Amino acid sequence: MTNFTARIDQLKAIIFDFDGVLADTEPVHFRMFRQVLFEEGIELKLEDYERRYIGLTDEACLRAVMRAGGRSVTTDAVKRLASRKTTLTQEALSRETVLMPGVEDFLQAAGRSYRLAIASGALRREIEVVLEGAGLRSLFEHISSAEDVPQGKSQPDLYLHALDRLNAVEPLLASECLAIEDSGFGIAAAQGAGLRCLAVASSLDPLCLGEADAVVVRLAECDLSTLVRHFWPLSSTGSFPRLLSAFP
Repeated sequence: MTNFTARIDQLKAIIFDFDGVLADTEPVHFRMFRQVLFEEGIELKLEDYERRYIGLTDEACLRAVMRAGGRSVTTDAVKRLASRKTTLTQEALSRETVLMPGVEDFLQAAGRSYRLAIASGALRREIEVVLEGAGLRSLFEHISSAEDVPQGKSQPDLYLHALDRLNAVEPLLASECLAIEDSGFGIAAAQGAGLRCLAVASSLDPLCLGEADAVVVRLAECDLSTLVRHFWPLSSTGSFPRLLSAFP
């Protein structure tokens, strides 16, 4: 858990993961990973996907599953499977409603007071298909996606990329940002970039998210003002309190 003992800044921006936080795309991703791997004679079980691979980029996930299955892993093979998986995923996302229930209201409220961005290991087009379909794309000042960085989560690259782009418009410190994540890889990435991190237990058991600075069951049930007071208390120095398992 991150320990903040320096001056506590004011919240200025919220940077969201996408899969599992804003949209319930993990079942779609799992189905498409399973399909392309099945075509290669590799079985991907749900329990393995949830325990080992959620939060990885497509190529990193495919590479890890192939290695775990004792398969030879080549760049060409990984890219071929990732391309096939991308096609299937985008087709599914264009047909299915995947936005998390209640998230739209949370985003509308947050967007009235804070800068919003996304730092996700998903592909940009997958993110934009969902946001555009829900009429929410204009709420986000910036999207950092898998195409933007050499290393996905758990490395901090995606969050550092998003911070850099936000900084180019208006100065912003990592300590003035809240990351919202749903996986251990994402929590590590956010905290590695210096952000405070709220975890949403939409994809994993809350006990799997203990490294976050706080855990909630559903983002839509969070009261934004309560959330901000807990992470940015009124006192100007000292460490901030860890939240309980849910907000009222």
